[in-house]
Amino acid sequence: MANGALRSIAIYLLRNDLRVHDNECLHWCQSNANIVIPLFCFDSLIYGPKAQTWTYKFPRTAAYRARFMIESVNNLRETLKNLGSDLVVRNGAIKDAVLEIIQLCKKNCKDPVTLVYQKEITKEEVQIEDDLDIICNDEQIKVQKFWGLTLLHIDDLPYSSIGGFPDFYTAFRKKIESTNRSHCRSLLSTPSSLPTLPDFIRNDTGSIPELRELIGDDKVLCVDKRTAFPFNGGESSGLSRIEKYFFESNNVSRYKETRNGLIGTEYSTKFSTWLANGTISPRKIYLEIKKYEKIQMANQSTYWVVFELLWRDFFKFISLKHGDRIFYLSGIKRRKIPWKLDWEMFDKWRYGKTGIPFVDANMRELLFSGWMSNRGRQNVASFLVNDLGLDWRLGAEWFESLLLDHDVTSNYGNWNYIAGIGTDQREIRKFNMIKQARDYDPNGEYVRIWVPELEGLKDGGVHVPWTLSQRALKTAGVVLGSTYPKPMLVQKEWTRYVSESKTPHKRKHQTTLKF
Repeated sequence: MANGALRSIAIYLLRNDLRVHDNECLHWCQSNANIVIPLFCFDSLIYGPKAQTWTYKFPRTAAYRARFMIESVNNLRETLKNLGSDLVVRNGAIKDAVLEIIQLCKKNCKDPVTLVYQKEITKEEVQIEDDLDIICNDEQIKVQKFWGLTLLHIDDLPYSSIGGFPDFYTAFRKKIESTNRSHCRSLLSTPSSLPTLPDFIRNDTGSIPELRELIGDDKVLCVDKRTAFPFNGGESSGLSRIEKYFFESNNVSRYKETRNGLIGTEYSTKFSTWLANGTISPRKIYLEIKKYEKIQMANQSTYWVVFELLWRDFFKFISLKHGDRIFYLSGIKRRKIPWKLDWEMFDKWRYGKTGIPFVDANMRELLFSGWMSNRGRQNVASFLVNDLGLDWRLGAEWFESLLLDHDVTSNYGNWNYIAGIGTDQREIRKFNMIKQARDYDPNGEYVRIWVPELEGLKDGGVHVPWTLSQRALKTAGVVLGSTYPKPMLVQKEWTRYVSESKTPHKRKHQTTLKF
């Protein structure tokens, strides 16, 4: 801030922007305030035993994402300390935490106060913003809001209003790629230092809760050694992942060929988890891609990473356009479909006990690690809604609870898509479980990792144990209905691929829907 300028205080409320690089809110604070108070609140609407999903009341944030958030907040605090500042942490309702800090500032100094935050899109987050605006009006302080959720800034979209935003991804992507008006903005500079917290808050910054305290569960959570996402939360970890995936391993140059993988850390970027809580900026990823293309190479794989970033943008702008429709049973299309509610069927799905090994492997990976591949998400979602006919919101809310990288617009947008009530021009997007297993896990390696009771079955036969001879099952130590469930159902369209599943198969390329 320039010398001689009016003294002022900026309270910067962080939510899904837990970073110091490319941060417009922080950039504004540094340029316009003498005192900057970074504030994060573990919101009681999101964390804890009383925080539940909308319809079916699953825990809003299960252990894996809660731990990732704790790690992210710890990392942010350390980064801010290294810049000369600190992070004020509170637990409870966000509006109560903000009001406390506002009144503390007004009590201890006469300098004008401004609340700064990044705008969100969906109902609960927007309601929080409305509550904060009322508080700030009552307390007679200013509010500064910034857009920072997406790769493309909302003001740079080539549409006169959000109402003109297209309902189909291809139309959006082609429009963006054909206009120079919508190029990604430059990165904002990372501050080299920040003002020290004032005396009246320096000794009351608050503690970051332990995992068991945050989620109300006494169980000790261990990282499953099978996980494809063994990474820590935080900006430092996210930036390190970009550097390693792009420049140290060159894995980005093979992304298009590997992105439908199922095993290990390197088949996909894994950026979605850091993007979900804003510990890395989408613009940072985009501009690092451009740097890589200039230094190393530009190919279909580097393009495809940007393609996926645009999918993420698309769902955010679609949610902004259609509002709460993404949460309604009838979805964006307002289609009335007679979904079933069968808890016994749902429990078999969510706990990986359907008797369909490819489905079970993916659901157990989610259950035991908080992660699932994009390919897996599409398949288990299709199985729930198109094979079982269950209410899609069961799946969406279960994903919301467990996924490390849960992003509300991407999650609900994709479930709308799969359920035929969203932004797909086709009414049904049904996946053939056996064909998918044959294409993407031809030898059954992935299934054997997560369904170890079938590890004795050979080759692709592991995908269709109900078709194997009693001799083969006995040799493998498998008793259907005892050591492993009998299939909930067997679709006629699977038959064509059953015999082929018993022998190794070379996977064909397929275009994917982004989950």
